[in-house]
Amino acid sequence: MCLVVFALKLHPDFPLVVLGNRDEYYARPTAPAQPFADAPEVFGGRDLEKGGTWLAVSAAGRFAAVTNFRSPLGRRSGLSRGALVRAALQPHPDPAAWLQQLDRPLYPSFNLLLGDRREVLYTSDASAAVLRLRSGIHGLSNGRLDEPWPKVRRACARLEQLLSAPELDMEAAFSILADRATAPDAELPDTGVPLDLERALSAAFIAMPGYGTRASTVVLAHRDGRWRFAERTFGETGLLAGATDVWLPPGGGTP
Repeated sequence: MCLVVFALKLHPDFPLVVLGNRDEYYARPTAPAQPFADAPEVFGGRDLEKGGTWLAVSAAGRFAAVTNFRSPLGRRSGLSRGALVRAALQPHPDPAAWLQQLDRPLYPSFNLLLGDRREVLYTSDASAAVLRLRSGIHGLSNGRLDEPWPKVRRACARLEQLLSAPELDMEAAFSILADRATAPDAELPDTGVPLDLERALSAAFIAMPGYGTRASTVVLAHRDGRWRFAERTFGETGLLAGATDVWLPPGGGTP
């Protein structure tokens, strides 16, 4: 993924609200959100090239998501980051301990989130440290957690507004992810790519020739244990290609 913003323990009905965009080459084969054929306890979109996923929920009632770390110092080669999400959603008795023992050098630079409606954990390839996140709104793009990139700041502010409404409006949630506004040059991070590309990548929703936002996802963990998983997929120029909106039973199993 290239943008994830989430709210932990702020909404009376949904103690975890997650919004995310996956940016990828349009030519990369991808399956829409569904139970995995070889792991039906996992529900999410599927990268058909490497077999992993960018965001998914499990029958154990957990979610996981990964983003790449875009920096001149970031590792470029290794195993698929999407495999981290699949591995994270196995039924680990102690998720924090599992995150600590990750063999980080095996993967290109990454950020990894793992959590449920009670807590969210964060780690990265930079160290074995595992953070238990405080209640509130957090954001992650291709920097590190809560690094104030313009798209992160903007999406977090809009998520705060979304949560202040009497009802959680799904269309408003997707509109946060559909934001194509780019940041002023003075606010852009320096990740080692040319300025025109840095500018294009500063939007929450990207629609470039050959590359862009392939999926927007809203995941809601209800206080009763159910999960709502809504995904919209896109093709070239950001044209809507498909939509999924399901309620998963308590624990996040197959609908």
